[in-house]
Amino acid sequence: MAWNEPGGDKNDPWKNRGGKEQGPPDLDEVLKNLFGKFGKSGGNGGGSGKSYTGLGIGLALTIVVVVWALSGFYTIKEAERGVILRFGENTGVLAQPGLSWKMTFIDEIIPVNVQNISSLGSAGAMLTEDENMVRVEMEMQYRIADPYKWKFSVTDPERSLSQALDSAIRYVVGHTRMDDILTDGRETARQRVREELVSIINAYDIGVNVIDMNFKDARPPQEVKAAFDDAIAAQEDEVRFIREAEAYAREIEPRARGQVNRMNEEAQAYKERSILEAQGEVARFEELLPQYQAAPIVTRQRLYLETMEQVYASTSKIIVDTKGSGNMMYLPLDKIMERQNTQTQAQRDQAKNTLEGLRNSPAAEELLNRTQDTNSRSSIRQGRN
Repeated sequence: MAWNEPGGDKNDPWKNRGGKEQGPPDLDEVLKNLFGKFGKSGGNGGGSGKSYTGLGIGLALTIVVVVWALSGFYTIKEAERGVILRFGENTGVLAQPGLSWKMTFIDEIIPVNVQNISSLGSAGAMLTEDENMVRVEMEMQYRIADPYKWKFSVTDPERSLSQALDSAIRYVVGHTRMDDILTDGRETARQRVREELVSIINAYDIGVNVIDMNFKDARPPQEVKAAFDDAIAAQEDEVRFIREAEAYAREIEPRARGQVNRMNEEAQAYKERSILEAQGEVARFEELLPQYQAAPIVTRQRLYLETMEQVYASTSKIIVDTKGSGNMMYLPLDKIMERQNTQTQAQRDQAKNTLEGLRNSPAAEELLNRTQDTNSRSSIRQGRN
């Protein structure tokens, strides 16, 4: 039977066992009874409210201290360094990677990534030194070197770095000719932009190191792009022709030097051979001279006949004495011509080296004429005597 049904008064939870009807218990009375129990457990029961207040305050202070101490733990990643500010002022010490503790509401930790390499690009149409427009696109890579300077030297370090990059690029492009920017002067322009950017960054002292500078693109305005493409193609052809000429020179020069050396050796060999041949002819002539002096007439006649034999042997004319004879002679002209044509140079050289060849030389003839004149003069003197 439910307590609120007729006859169920004994089941009413808000009535005492005595049977008198009562309302719900007062909350203040419940709390008073609870505090009374705490007071009795703490002493003789006097001043129970004050004891509870002191205990609550101590417990609250303990909880606050524990929460404050626990909130001071923080973690710095491996690639980061933390800037420690104490009451907003730099302590000059960087928080290292790992788990550390700080005083909450007193110290402030600002983590900064010092190992990450960031990129920043810049592009735009710029005026060159020769008053031409060119569109240049470059990109820089940088790394934070000093976290405190990066955070507090300037208001917006990334914007300041971007403006410094734009300024450096426009300064270098403004002092460079457009042909150099578009062709073989890109590397020089890249180095100059980096140097100019470093000088600007050092002046601002924002704690950044420039890692690299990339020259991504440089092109003329679209209206004259075709003409510039032709000019660049012509320059590439020029470089190619120069390299081909250099390769040809490297190929032909050793060959020419070899020919020069061969000609020098041939000339030296010809010189030595001529000297040896002249010495041999002189030696043979010295052997012939005593024979001529012993029998000048016979020697002269023999020299004449041998000379005529060599002359007629090398000619195609045939002389036949047919006087007083009525016979017809058959001459094998084809065989004679074939024998003349098959005479080798070696045979001629051998004939030249023989004694008859020496007699046909101009020196021998001159010497023979001198000897003949001498003999004639001797004969005349003997006749006079």
